Amino acid sequence: MEKLKQCFSFIDLTTLNATDTVSRGRLFAENVNRFAREYPQMPHVAAICVYPALIDAVKQILQVPGVSIAAVGGGFPASQTFSRIKELECALCVEKGANEVDIVLSLNYFFSGQFDLVAMEIRNIRKAMGEGPHLKVILETGALRTEENIRKASFLAMENGADFIKTSTGKMEPAATPFAARIMCQCIAEYYQQTRRRVGFKPAGGIVTSAQALEYYDIVYQILGDEWLHPSLFRIGASRLANNLLKDIFSEDLVFF
Repeated sequence: MEKLKQCFSFIDLTTLNATDTVSRGRLFAENVNRFAREYPQMPHVAAICVYPALIDAVKQILQVPGVSIAAVGGGFPASQTFSRIKELECALCVEKGANEVDIVLSLNYFFSGQFDLVAMEIRNIRKAMGEGPHLKVILETGALRTEENIRKASFLAMENGADFIKTSTGKMEPAATPFAARIMCQCIAEYYQQTRRRVGFKPAGGIVTSAQALEYYDIVYQILGDEWLHPSLFRIGASRLANNLLKDIFSEDLVFF
């Protein structure tokens, strides 16, 4: 039961649909407020994750201390736009009130072997955002596929300013997989041994059930240890998971989100 509650506290509660509206953003934030009022014994979710256009709507309504506002940026989900546009979009996300920005590593450059451009783009986005907000870099492991590619992308992201590395956008299949999670967590462990800088891990995409959430919990625990079992270093990107965890925690259907 406590593990399930912990998993709930790791959630980046996410809505990333073309049909999202300002009203949808406000409702998302109000649901988080209402849950905190009605279930004060429960931890809150780690963040609400939305498109940039909804940052202001969430910021106006969200009242729960400690819940971050995360936005996707940098030409999400394909990252197929001009680097300067990516920098500006991420800077504007922060200016509007996002505490965290999730970007996608440029697979265009990566698969062309232009790793210096991948690195430079991440560094420039990091600089544009400033040092306060968290930068999460999505690797899109379903496209990378191999251990070699996932390792290369993980280190490129971490070495150039990522605060978290994230599996997937959730916009392609496969999304998060235990295979990719283990490789990424091992890279985080190696990077920490080399630099003493802690980088967080975020699986996202297709994580719906409590059993799936616990599988990623166990991977993080086995490879990175207790220290990473905290929202500052472990997140789960999901939309449907929150209600399913609540169902298993309270043994009844609770639909809040």
